[in-house]
Amino acid sequence: MLSSKKFLLSSLFLTPSLLVLSAFSSSASAVELVGRAVLNADTFAPGPTSGQLITASNGRIPPFINQQPIQGFSAVLPGPKEGTYLVMVDNGFGSKPTSPDSLLRFYAVEPDFTTGQVFPVNLQTGERLNSFSQESWFQLNDQNHQAGFPIVADQTNYPGSNIPVDSNLKSNRWLTGADFDIESFRKVSDGTYWFGDEFGPFLLHVSANGTLLEKPISLPNFLGLGNNSLVQSPSNPNTTTPNLPNSKGFEGMALNTNGTKLYAMLEGPLNNDQNRNRLLINEFDLATKQYTGNVFAYRMENTVESGQAIGDLTAINDHEFLVIERDSKQGDPNNPAFTTPAQFKRIYKIDISQVDSQGFVKKNLLVDLLNIPDPNNLGGNGTTNGVFTFPFVTIEDVLIVDHQTLLVINDNNYPFSVGRTPGQPDNNEFILVKLDQPLTSVPEPSTVGGGILALVMGGFFRRKKQQSN
Repeated sequence: MLSSKKFLLSSLFLTPSLLVLSAFSSSASAVELVGRAVLNADTFAPGPTSGQLITASNGRIPPFINQQPIQGFSAVLPGPKEGTYLVMVDNGFGSKPTSPDSLLRFYAVEPDFTTGQVFPVNLQTGERLNSFSQESWFQLNDQNHQAGFPIVADQTNYPGSNIPVDSNLKSNRWLTGADFDIESFRKVSDGTYWFGDEFGPFLLHVSANGTLLEKPISLPNFLGLGNNSLVQSPSNPNTTTPNLPNSKGFEGMALNTNGTKLYAMLEGPLNNDQNRNRLLINEFDLATKQYTGNVFAYRMENTVESGQAIGDLTAINDHEFLVIERDSKQGDPNNPAFTTPAQFKRIYKIDISQVDSQGFVKKNLLVDLLNIPDPNNLGGNGTTNGVFTFPFVTIEDVLIVDHQTLLVINDNNYPFSVGRTPGQPDNNEFILVKLDQPLTSVPEPSTVGGGILALVMGGFFRRKKQQSN
């Protein structure tokens, strides 16, 4: 049998036609729903008054006095003990102007798949708590003044309003959803955290107690698409020439199993990219705290203009990853009350060690989230005729529980999204999905994930850039 390195090298020099034929497979493995737990949409934690710049929706009337809604889960990590998880809130209420009073936090929770409930737990011990309290959350701050621009805590009033900024927010220099839009996070071996932000897009490095450690790290425009040397969205505080649409920054970010590299994935293509279904994955070296220049391409099943997007990226091993891909629709197709229901919510497995002649990674369908067999009727109001659907507009969390089980959670965009029950804001639903074939979630040789292949593909993209100039 060939060694991993020899196999990798031989596969890279296949003819383009052979690479295209092996680019991806559309067949999905059989799956089964094996657990579901629900956190009520109207779940809050203590904090500054929030929602002061949004309007009433689905029967919920803001502001939320002295409370922060526990919602918008956009990333998940293992928690302090088995069966507990860390769930990260995104920027809050969907945009920079509406979210200056939404704090950037993640919470420790325990979904109980026996009772179907979700409980707050202690962030350090994993022990259950009676309510969400300071023991259960992690709060981001900029006490070291590293943001590089005036944050909400520096203002007298919340931007765009005459509402005074909360005094505790100011004194603690807590970060908010008008400062950054965090959509992904990973914990590394030294106990610190890395967050992927959409506004910049930036990578944020945060201490074990929540303090921003260094200036946000910008993404170079390695493919040279357009004139801007960086990739920047209109929400980037330092740009006058954005080349990435709003809300299309770092949606997914994986940490390889060696713990040496991050793979940060954009949610949309750059403005100048003619490939409107191409999303870029950029490799970042944790030792040097720099991008390596190695770029991989993911091919969506439809274009970004049609509403297609990704929701998460997580590592299986050092060269295989899971990607959530979804459309922008919501609602159970089995419910006639939804006239334009969800049509596309899927989880794919990709392999960055296998790419076609255009640089697109191999892609295989694992789970159709709108068609999950539920033979034991665990899905409650999500199951119709033995089939469970996960029909939410944004599904942004996937975690490997074991080699054959995935945890999937929706981002409920409280109080706006309505995917389960017409007129009612979505709950936070935690589901366990069992695959019929185990994943190979064990470390692979380091040359597979970030070495030889990445160097070759970096050269591929550089050659393509030179040819286009």
